[in-house]
Amino acid sequence: MSTPFPFTAVVGQEDLRLALLLNAVSPAVGGVLVRGEKGTAKSTAVRALSALLPEVAVVPGCRFSCDPAAPDPSCPDGPHEPGNGGMRPSRMVELPVGASEDRLVGALDIERALAEGVKAFEPGLLADAHRGILYVDEVNLLHDHLVDLLLDAAAMGASYVEREGVSVRHASKFLLVGTMNPEEGELRPQLLDRFGLTVEVAASRDPDQRVEVVRRRLAYDDDPAGFAARWADEEASVRQRIVAARELLPSVRLGDGALRQIAATCAAFEVDGMRADIVMARTATALAAWAGRTEVLAEDVRQAALLALPHRRRRNPFDAPGLDEDKLDETLEEFSGSGDSGDSGDDDEPDPDGPGGGGGQPPSSDGPEADGNSGAQPEAGDGGEPQASGAGSGEQAAARAAEPFRTKMLSVPGLGDGAAGRRSRARTEHGRTTGARRPQGALTKLHLAATVQAAAPHQRARGRSGRGLVVRRDDLRQATREGREGNLVLFVVDASGSMAARQRMSAVKGAVLSLLLDAYQRRDKVGLVTFRGSAAEVALPPTSSVDAAAARLETLPTGGRTPLAAGLLRAHEVLRVERLRDPARRALVVVVTDGRATGGPEPVALAGRAARLFAAEGVASVVVDCESGPVRLGLAGQLAGELGGTAVTLDELRADSIAGLVKDVQRRAA
Repeated sequence: MSTPFPFTAVVGQEDLRLALLLNAVSPAVGGVLVRGEKGTAKSTAVRALSALLPEVAVVPGCRFSCDPAAPDPSCPDGPHEPGNGGMRPSRMVELPVGASEDRLVGALDIERALAEGVKAFEPGLLADAHRGILYVDEVNLLHDHLVDLLLDAAAMGASYVEREGVSVRHASKFLLVGTMNPEEGELRPQLLDRFGLTVEVAASRDPDQRVEVVRRRLAYDDDPAGFAARWADEEASVRQRIVAARELLPSVRLGDGALRQIAATCAAFEVDGMRADIVMARTATALAAWAGRTEVLAEDVRQAALLALPHRRRRNPFDAPGLDEDKLDETLEEFSGSGDSGDSGDDDEPDPDGPGGGGGQPPSSDGPEADGNSGAQPEAGDGGEPQASGAGSGEQAAARAAEPFRTKMLSVPGLGDGAAGRRSRARTEHGRTTGARRPQGALTKLHLAATVQAAAPHQRARGRSGRGLVVRRDDLRQATREGREGNLVLFVVDASGSMAARQRMSAVKGAVLSLLLDAYQRRDKVGLVTFRGSAAEVALPPTSSVDAAAARLETLPTGGRTPLAAGLLRAHEVLRVERLRDPARRALVVVVTDGRATGGPEPVALAGRAARLFAAEGVASVVVDCESGPVRLGLAGQLAGELGGTAVTLDELRADSIAGLVKDVQRRAA
């Protein structure tokens, strides 16, 4: 087994280390979601935490890690008599993004269940993680149904497997940790809310700290065991502090004053439901225990809010999670005198670096201070309107998008086999049952009626004598199911001078932003191609980060001629490359234009030939007609005909419009 990087050797990232340690002290906090750019020690810190957790006592031979002092009465390997057990290190179990449902919750041997009537259950990762850490790297890329199962188990402390009349339940209490890069897509808000804490991490901009990171990493790579030995004392100290904090936790008092501050803070930031209040209370209590105190102070409440509320506050679509610290301080100050724990104790203030330090910060490593991690880098587009780049004549600065609205449902016709999502019909592992077939590989979803029907004619030949049905492997039938898939929604946006009127472009951006929001909710990948001046460009290659597409759209300038053909050809090339990378994901091309084409010889005819490439390949498409005014040329409708798709106006795109819009994108008959 390889030697993990020591937890105490991680440079900086105080918030990340503190959130992980608080969950180690009190698993009831509910886990932590770590968001940040690649290469910021997210996975390293999580994997290092398992070495700090105390050993656990287990019942010998139990595959579900039952506690010998209080064994699970429903354990499939039970019943167990209370008594002495063996000790083993705490586990950290990793859930791969591509794992199946059977790998997560466990699998039943359906053939033995039918033929022998026994519950032959093979435990999954939820059983392996019981009383340890379950780590999901790139949790935002995990299929929705797996995330639902995972978070349900985390909330209930048990895993349930219900299939074809066979029921298995086992305890599954674990510290849930997820890491993700927001550039690759976001989690749904309701799933974000199920993580107790969230932490934003970023690479330090301090040269000294970056030097220390590289120095320690190189030393670890050269001699992992020797490097870990040099940090053994610090690791042992933190391990002992976790044990002490766990023992102190039941004695920590959460006074009425602290509770009022927690409730007032959650109300001030308009979080939904009561989970935030409960998580803040548990986090503040764990902070006090970690600091070696039996009283929750105002500074504990403040730190708990910074960790528990950013991903729960109400925010506009595509806004990054965050918290207004000035507003937080004002709220805490307003309610500071309303109870017994609202004051931090000026007369006997503890040493902030000692065991009674406020806020419960983790022990700092020997490296430089992590000042560079607290400052966020300016986002693209901050600081006012972008300057004209001179890419096209008459170029105008970017117009702001109008308010987004709920759009009509657009989907790809036919039945696909793409990744799970919520847009188009597809053959999936989850959904309504539509038929049965012979299994190809391992049986995952038994079609009971079809299996019985296949086995019934052979019972006499198989010598059936009792009441049981004689079932063989050839009789088993896999259920075929129909659900929904996510698609690649490729936006081709006209940013030419004909679209440059500010009020008009604002409406166009609002429509595209609305479609992006719809793509986010339906778990699509998105891409953005723009055309203006003399060429087209890929403003955003296909990605799961709808936020990135919204940011590129916001800064999109307009002006110049209308190279419609160039935009379509560039989009066709993007689809060709993406088809090689992800052949199962079907595409929906959304062309946002008024249909005009200028520049070069015969621009309209050239655009028509480019459009017919999509029709020839059967690519689903829709043209959002942005033409306005009393006189309409109908060019967008002609373009939709060439594409083999449908044209809709901006008004028809709205879900609440009175104009009828066929939900599925219709292919024009050949």
